[in-house]
Amino acid sequence: MVKSVLITGATGFIGSHLVRANLSEGYQVRALVLPDDPEGSWLKSKGVEIVTGDIRDYEAVKRAASGVDVIFHCAAVVTDWAPKKLFKEVTVGGTDNICKVGLEAGVSRLVDMSTNDVFGLDESQVMDETFPMSPWHEPYSDSKIEAEKVCWRYHKEHGLPVTMVYPCWVYGEGDKTFVPLLADAILKRELIFWRKDVIVWPTYIENLVDLLMLIAEHKRAVGNGYLVHDGESTTLEEFCAGIARSLGVPPITTYIPYSAAYVAAAAMEFAWKLLRKEKRPLLTTYTVKNLGSRLKFTIAKAERELGWKPKIPYSEGFRRTMEWLKTLDLETLKQK
Repeated sequence: MVKSVLITGATGFIGSHLVRANLSEGYQVRALVLPDDPEGSWLKSKGVEIVTGDIRDYEAVKRAASGVDVIFHCAAVVTDWAPKKLFKEVTVGGTDNICKVGLEAGVSRLVDMSTNDVFGLDESQVMDETFPMSPWHEPYSDSKIEAEKVCWRYHKEHGLPVTMVYPCWVYGEGDKTFVPLLADAILKRELIFWRKDVIVWPTYIENLVDLLMLIAEHKRAVGNGYLVHDGESTTLEEFCAGIARSLGVPPITTYIPYSAAYVAAAAMEFAWKLLRKEKRPLLTTYTVKNLGSRLKFTIAKAERELGWKPKIPYSEGFRRTMEWLKTLDLETLKQK
């Protein structure tokens, strides 16, 4: 029986929703929070126990994990524009720290937040959890692969009760990296498409959290990983047209060739690195790959093994998200 949990990345989009879900179950919630994170005060106001520290600091992570039953590990570098060293230290090194202290604390479950990106870019088949991990040659995706390898090593060599989760395109209230960026580009008429009928697998935040809470206790989940989305796909054009309708602006209809977009992204990245700009360029090679693919994913394993199905239909999740989007300051949507 879960009594206490540690959530890393608790001030982020997914982490903050996990905090609410665990508090609503009556669990004691602890969070590892960076000293300068302004969201720490929000957690404290909800009754969350705060351990101040960095995921890269083993001693801080050890303090945070002491005595907890379950760890939800959501902390990672979640942008596609950061130094490679940071991905290695935070995403990979931080995961190693979490696995080490989870083993020492004797947790009943370590739920690690991975991504569907780890399965690569094969468009020829419907991908499931049996597919081998395949690099994108992009720091975000590839660091997630390395972090997952760390988890499975601890599971196989030391018996750490690991469960992996592979969300597709997570969206919903509080999103900072997906819907707001698309909305910003639509409003500024900066968005372009470089491939028609790109497939999107939306994952409403409540559906993701529902699965996370289930696998934290389900015995069948130990040593397994689960893809998660809303049970249906849409196209990027349709998704963006829905955002445009919600904001009362015309949809984007501009297309350029994929090859031109990729060359432009590579050139921008080269120039930004040469000039040592910290601000993310308008286009990155990861974005071109991510918003230019027709990947297919099934969530049949979660239903088969855990009896799980998405509770919130995509249409309802999207409606709720658009209502939330319209409450934001549209002048400051771009945060990553």
